[in-house]
Amino acid sequence: MVKIRLMRAGSKKRPFYRIVAADSRSPRDGKFLEILGYYDPRQKPHVLEVKTERVQDWIDKGAQTSERVGKLISTLN
Repeated sequence: MVKIRLMRAGSKKRPFYRIVAADSRSPRDGKFLEILGYYDPRQKPHVLEVKTERVQDWIDKGAQTSERVGKLISTLN
């Protein structure tokens, strides 16, 4: 099953997240299928950039969003 979830990047105590489509069995920071955007919680206001067309395409193909990504995407609408 494909999940749309956050992948942590950045250095220690300076998190930066990529929104990716990945196999649900792969590790959090492991192999992914496609980068769909990014989220930077450290900047004020938070920076969220998402390719909404690609996210919707993955959802139409049966991918599920994680709880956090679902909340982040809902703030865009």
